[in-house]
Amino acid sequence: MSTDDQPSALVRAIAEIEQHVRGDGWDQPARLYALAPTADLLSREPALAASIGIEPGAPADSLTPIEQDVAGRAIEDLLVEITWPDTVTGCALVLERIVLPPGAEEQMPDDEGAAARWAQQHPDRSDVRVVVGVMRDGTRASVLRIRGHEADDELIRGAELSPELGNALAETFR
Repeated sequence: MSTDDQPSALVRAIAEIEQHVRGDGWDQPARLYALAPTADLLSREPALAASIGIEPGAPADSLTPIEQDVAGRAIEDLLVEITWPDTVTGCALVLERIVLPPGAEEQMPDDEGAAARWAQQHPDRSDVRVVVGVMRDGTRASVLRIRGHEADDELIRGAELSPELGNALAETFR
């Protein structure tokens, strides 16, 4: 495989995040990660890098995901308030959502709480986990996993699997 065929640092980082989150199972709250250049982390914070298992031989363009504490905060509120220090070159968000078949919305109750319960009980629903990553320069990548399809080769990859989330993350760098 030539180096042109190698996944980018962002693609590698979001796949690593999805693999980490997958280990914790389903039905998780949103999770937000800062993405910092691994080389910078190794030079600035060698003790921290060693404590979280970063090896000095990591590829030069590697990114290290650093989970942020967002306990109890609605992700929609957090994303409009957050700003990143210059040492953060990207960020990633993990969200789980329910996807309904086409036309199902027509039967959905108007009340938000009732609609959520209705969707959770819908027999044809699919649960998905999406990880969206955005760099300061606007580069984007995302992966999506459908519940019940847990093998590594069943991860769906694409730059714009969730453009709305990508846009919201990009706004955190402005």
